[in-house]
Amino acid sequence: MLDQVLRHLEALVSFDTRNPPRAITTGGIFEYISAQLPGFVVEVIDHGAGAVSLFAVRGQPRRVFNVHLDTVPSSPAWTADPLALRVTQDRAIGLGACDIKGAAACLIAAAQATVGDAAFLFSSDEEANDARCIAGFLARDHGFIEAIVAEPTQGQAVLAHRGISSVRMAFSGQAGHASAENALSLSAVHNAMRWGSDALDYVTSQQHLRFGGLTGLRFNIGRVEGGIKANMIAPSAEVRFGFRPLPSQDVDALHTQFRGLASADALAEYEETFRGPSLPCGDVARAEERRLAARDLADELNLPVGNAVDFWTEASLFSAAGMTALVYGPGDIAQAHTADEWVSLQQLQGYAETVKRNFGTN
Repeated sequence: MLDQVLRHLEALVSFDTRNPPRAITTGGIFEYISAQLPGFVVEVIDHGAGAVSLFAVRGQPRRVFNVHLDTVPSSPAWTADPLALRVTQDRAIGLGACDIKGAAACLIAAAQATVGDAAFLFSSDEEANDARCIAGFLARDHGFIEAIVAEPTQGQAVLAHRGISSVRMAFSGQAGHASAENALSLSAVHNAMRWGSDALDYVTSQQHLRFGGLTGLRFNIGRVEGGIKANMIAPSAEVRFGFRPLPSQDVDALHTQFRGLASADALAEYEETFRGPSLPCGDVARAEERRLAARDLADELNLPVGNAVDFWTEASLFSAAGMTALVYGPGDIAQAHTADEWVSLQQLQGYAETVKRNFGTN
């Protein structure tokens, strides 16, 4: 079965689905997948801005497998064409091979080798923090009660992970000559840097927190822009940052904290651009109920259960909608988003055999 998986993975990797720029249409990779699923009722939906989903159903399943097809951009550090799959003795190398086109190839191969009930939701917006595809699916009368979301989990079922929030902050200053005595306080860039230093100190102070094997608050300042040149006081600056709270942390309270670290005179805008819930979501009692249901699903499918993870997945969106959801896929998250990204052939084989065995049993 591995040969069929690699044939599909070679094709999937060859399609450019980098996000950004998310120049993805209903053709290309979606035409390929549609052609590989005879016997399925296939619906391809354009949600706008390069967000496209493919929903495929055979029979009357109650469980849906979800996998995203978009990838991060490739870096100059790649040693070969990122869109050309390379297969060695133990791994498949290519952009998205690990995150997470390898799982998509396995699902297609398993579907072709079976006749049982099965349902797939392929999407193309996960890497942009713009969950149009999942939101569109959940808004319909879909009738599914379980969701298995493919992300690199080393072939283990993940039942819990952090939430995520992304923020854009704008700082204002007063343009002038850099020799001015008050340049330190008037510069928007200086105020952004002060905020960043205070934010890093606050996050460090939270490292003692614990929840279900996860520790502390994850935080990253991903982009800082501003100013004109070295001898001019910066009139404006922008910071993009994100944090990943523990399931036990109050996201709104964290926003209040981060916003409050900025000088009120210098902070022009504070905008949350994306929020994803933790898995499982809900109050403590409801979250535990959903975790136990996900554990039962993993046991039913004979999946080994892994630890909670720090990265966010769209499984939490299915959980928030009341479905039993878990994360399960081939590959190691340490390989995701790296140059010469790869997934092990052994994990591809194991994942393909597992999903094949479970088609028609739900």
